[in-house]
Amino acid sequence: MKLLSLLTLLLLAFGSNEACQVQDSSSETAKDWWQTAQFYQIYPRSFKDSDGDGIGDLNGITSKLEYLKDLGITAAWLSPIFKSPMVDFGYDISDFFDIQAEYGTLEDFRALIKRAKELDLKIVLDFVPNHSSNESEWFQKSVRREKGYADYYVWHDGKLDSTTGKRQPPTNWLQYFRGSAWEWNEERQQYYLHQFAVQQPDLNYRNPLVVEQMKRVLRYWLNEGVSGFRCDALPPLFEVLPDGDGQFPDELVSGATEDTDDRNYLTTTYIENQPETIDMVYQWRAVLDDHQRIHGGNSSVLLIETYSPAWFTMQFYGNRSTEGAHLPFNFNLITVMEQKGISAASVQEAIDLWLKNMPAGRTPNWVLGNHDKRRAASRYGTEHIDGMNMLVMILPGVSVTYQGEEIGMTDGEISWEDTVDPWGCNSNPDIYEQYTRDPERTPFQWTGGSNAGFTNGSFTWLPLAADYETINVERELSDGLSHLKIYKALVALRNSSKTLQNGSTKYQALSEDVFVVQRSLANSAIVLVINFGSVAKSVDLSKFDKNRTESMLLLIRSIDSTKKEGTQYDPKALSLDPSEALVLSSE
Repeated sequence: MKLLSLLTLLLLAFGSNEACQVQDSSSETAKDWWQTAQFYQIYPRSFKDSDGDGIGDLNGITSKLEYLKDLGITAAWLSPIFKSPMVDFGYDISDFFDIQAEYGTLEDFRALIKRAKELDLKIVLDFVPNHSSNESEWFQKSVRREKGYADYYVWHDGKLDSTTGKRQPPTNWLQYFRGSAWEWNEERQQYYLHQFAVQQPDLNYRNPLVVEQMKRVLRYWLNEGVSGFRCDALPPLFEVLPDGDGQFPDELVSGATEDTDDRNYLTTTYIENQPETIDMVYQWRAVLDDHQRIHGGNSSVLLIETYSPAWFTMQFYGNRSTEGAHLPFNFNLITVMEQKGISAASVQEAIDLWLKNMPAGRTPNWVLGNHDKRRAASRYGTEHIDGMNMLVMILPGVSVTYQGEEIGMTDGEISWEDTVDPWGCNSNPDIYEQYTRDPERTPFQWTGGSNAGFTNGSFTWLPLAADYETINVERELSDGLSHLKIYKALVALRNSSKTLQNGSTKYQALSEDVFVVQRSLANSAIVLVINFGSVAKSVDLSKFDKNRTESMLLLIRSIDSTKKEGTQYDPKALSLDPSEALVLSSE
């Protein structure tokens, strides 16, 4: 089946209360695999344990690849699996070329890749470029100023207090995990920069040796058969250059909080979103493209994590002369709702913010959650998880699912005593819930039985969410209608529908509560209607699109809807119950 290529995007926006339309080209060229993909994020520690130690692992993932295939997933993205002291659960890497022992071995990883290829599933790895572990051989050599490694990290003598003569950090910069971003190293007699934990020293990307080393990491795992990378934490990759005296500038007080240890207490003008970061992403894209040119096969995808302003984020896509990331992650459906709550108006704002700023010819993507944000069902409300899953599947481009969103998993309740996330542990019992990321990382719920079917052992590395007996894969596969069955129907529709793969897009907040998305191709249309409100609504879709006058077939409904799939409904008088979401077709 030939697909239509997205060559141009013509965006007609008439304000927040009027319809916006994105028009695809009708040129008969095939899209690349990633342009209509369903990515599924696996947090390995919490997905499936194969050996009874209470920690998820590679063999556990391999054992569940058929589950992903059954969902219709295109590619599984694995959070870090590399050798690590696990201070930040894999984001503090001591060896970028080896597997963390509690997750398995390189042979286990190769078995995973082999099985994934048999199932036509692609595997994408996390790439953590900003820092390493302080237990890395690179860092230890840098501490000793060994040849070739002396400037692998950002080192500084610091300052001397003119009154006391006491040595102080070079600047007032703050780390993400609270407190100073500088740590004194007694052996080297200098401070090193760490924008994350003390045990995560920042690599120095102004050193060409570091740049080439990290490209070696990419090439190594491409040769092992991965289909791309998700690049973690791009904003702090570079900091501003020091002045002529080797001094860095202090950040200003932001006014966002009175907590002087919180990173938001200061601006991040000098330590985030530097222009050199954009160029580095372009260089990584060239590594991936060169690998395909030399070795053949499918293209490898580059995904970018950044919570940066739109003007900066969109530069990651590339420019007229240089290709950048295939997909800078779009977190607007998270961040806008965090600020304004869930409503039709905020959904339209989130979509506008991406599509109005995205360069022509690029591919959009839609993300509901990840391992750093409270679970989608907890943030939006369990009554809205079906509607939000529908939204990211019906909108054009790429969808990204964090494990558990397909079954409506909610946050676990983690006590201070059980907290293990460094962001939470670096705070205190009174405020840790503002920072901890443990609630969204609880073990995946496969069954309602012992330890939710996650492990055969007696221990789980984090406590289970309390609702695992009712929210789990086994039960939702057996229920007549469930979040999981709705999700599977959405992916199947998306994978089979030329209208969803290639059609134009029109969307509008019809009121504060009712949101509509329409995908159209030739005489075919698929329409999503969501009521985000707590009272029933009646909708006339002919006011949204004058062609929507004939009855429409209900394809998929949210879990609490009383309507029937396969039934025709009048679009001019469509009733919507509170929180109801419907996918209808004109075919």
